[in-house]
Amino acid sequence: MAELKKATAAGKPEPQARSVRVVVLALMIAMLLAMLDNLIVGTAMPTIVGDLGGLEHLSWVVTAYTLATAASTPIWGKLGDMYGRKGIFLTSIVIFLIGSVLSGMAQDMGQLIGFRAVQGLGAGGLMVGVMAIIGDLVPPRERGRYQGMMAGVMAIAMIGGPLVGGTITDHLGWRWSFYINLPLGAVALAMVGAVLHLPRKERTEHRVDYLGAALLTVGITAIVLVTTWGGTEYAWGSAVIMELVALGVASLVGFLFVETKAAEPIMPLHIFRSRNFTLMSLVGFMAGFVMFGAVLFLPLYQQSVQGASATNSGLLLLPMLLAMMIVSLIAGRVTTSTGKYKVFPIAGSALMVTGLFLLASMDTETTRLTSGVYMAVLGAGMGFLMQITMLVAQNSVELKDMGVASSSTTLFRTLGSSFGVAIMGALFTGRVQDEMAARGGGGVTERSAQLDAASLAKLPDAAREAYEYAVSSGTHLAFLVGGSVAIVAFVAALFVKEVPLRGAGKPTADDAATAPVAAAKESQAV
Repeated sequence: MAELKKATAAGKPEPQARSVRVVVLALMIAMLLAMLDNLIVGTAMPTIVGDLGGLEHLSWVVTAYTLATAASTPIWGKLGDMYGRKGIFLTSIVIFLIGSVLSGMAQDMGQLIGFRAVQGLGAGGLMVGVMAIIGDLVPPRERGRYQGMMAGVMAIAMIGGPLVGGTITDHLGWRWSFYINLPLGAVALAMVGAVLHLPRKERTEHRVDYLGAALLTVGITAIVLVTTWGGTEYAWGSAVIMELVALGVASLVGFLFVETKAAEPIMPLHIFRSRNFTLMSLVGFMAGFVMFGAVLFLPLYQQSVQGASATNSGLLLLPMLLAMMIVSLIAGRVTTSTGKYKVFPIAGSALMVTGLFLLASMDTETTRLTSGVYMAVLGAGMGFLMQITMLVAQNSVELKDMGVASSSTTLFRTLGSSFGVAIMGALFTGRVQDEMAARGGGGVTERSAQLDAASLAKLPDAAREAYEYAVSSGTHLAFLVGGSVAIVAFVAALFVKEVPLRGAGKPTADDAATAPVAAAKESQAV
């Protein structure tokens, strides 16, 4: 809370609620940029491949973006802590917009992949910047009231992304799926530049932890490539995957050693002395694992087994997303009014486990109403977790580490999603292909995890029924594994310690004095 003391001592007014809301609105626009991008581009990919060619490199359009985002996330967080958050955040927006323009101008698949990496580099700073700036502006006790807004942005992105992407591609061309970022980005730049005012950082000499950053980047890149390529591009036991695993492990071990010696580590290991921070990182990893696995397989199940249209794939997730948004809003309000939060990770993890096991019970006879109720249960669990994990993590560190705390939590959630999609995807695809082979799917087996409703309608009745059963069986296995993994999050949530949230009401000198003491006690409880 040192920065808060300095601002108060200098006679600077504390941010008024109205101005904070304006800043948060600008931050939400920037957050929307990062969330919408992959969803819009995913819808446009068939048209992009038809124009540029390079079908064999299709997966790299997404992989390059994901890699750059994950690898740069902790670096952006540390840079914000060192040099001031506003300038670093504006820089990340500019890089994202440059990458968007270049991607829209790409003339071949190689250029598009390279420019998507530039875009992902900027995106890594968008999410971290939003979370860290809100952490600076709004005390944890008051932060809950903004959770509903964040959950709403996520719901808008997931529902609107595919619809917007399809509309833009059909009427304006695929290049506008990238250019659409420009007006949103310009608004975010103007608003953040005009209304965001943070205490200035004192000019001091900083020693950038280049070796730690390099080792962490290599380690994260290897992990993401293993989860992306394993079971698809290469067999899990292949030499390439084993070499990547070895490279990733060696890099991360080296990173941990370097961080213990660095003057200003890119990810200070002392933040993990806080039990709550470590537990929330674990819960966030599991939430990411489950969330993105569900987003991937639920529309596939509804399209393949329940005959829903792919055009409205975003709307298929509405029960889950609405429940997530409403519950997140309620949890935020209760946290703000009471200062209590431990019940929410426990309840959220329990609902997440319940929802996943309910989804695992779906078969070819499950109605859309029933599956919608199951999705709502999962969404309610995610609503309790998505923002509470960040709030508790930020409350567990000092203000000087707000950026690395935000980036570390975001990174663990990103890695969780990468592992979730890879592991659940591999199990799903394997089960589908096995069932199709056992039931005489014939030539369908080679493409058995890629059929849509239109393709299914052209199949003979026996093949279509076999495929519906196979997808239902694959979904059952994927969600069964997801539910089993989510139990770890529930157990971790039980050990969260209820540490008073900083800043009940307006930040005061007492908050500044007592918060470090509470954090120290919580660290000693590990």
